[in-house]
Amino acid sequence: QVQLEESGGRVVPAGDSLRLSCSASGRTFTSYAMGWFRQARGKEREFVAATSWWDNMAYYSDSVKGRFTIYRENAENTVHLQMTSLKPEDSAVYYCAIVTRKRATYFRDTYFSSDEYDYWGQGTQVTVSS
Repeated sequence: QVQLEESGGRVVPAGDSLRLSCSASGRTFTSYAMGWFRQARGKEREFVAATSWWDNMAYYSDSVKGRFTIYRENAENTVHLQMTSLKPEDSAVYYCAIVTRKRATYFRDTYFSSDEYDYWGQGTQVTVSS
């Protein structure tokens, strides 16, 4: 199994920036893609950003496009989410996820779906105050 650990979440005022980090560890595995999802209180989990190894592409939801940036560290098991111009509606528990099983489908067609990821972290709380 693979374990993911998120860090960096905290309380910040609107307009500020924040960087979240995620590190994967465990038994031997291959990382094909990693992504970030978030779930606000009382709402369903939604896609935020993802990056894949095979096409070196980054994907973003419309709500964060232009404000958030996902990038990998030199190690393939670490990914970051740089968030800028934070809004109160960005407040949520942010989850890191990883794709470790090779798919027959193209990641560009499935990156936004929670079902496409194999392991999830416990989440880190981000609270943006008004």
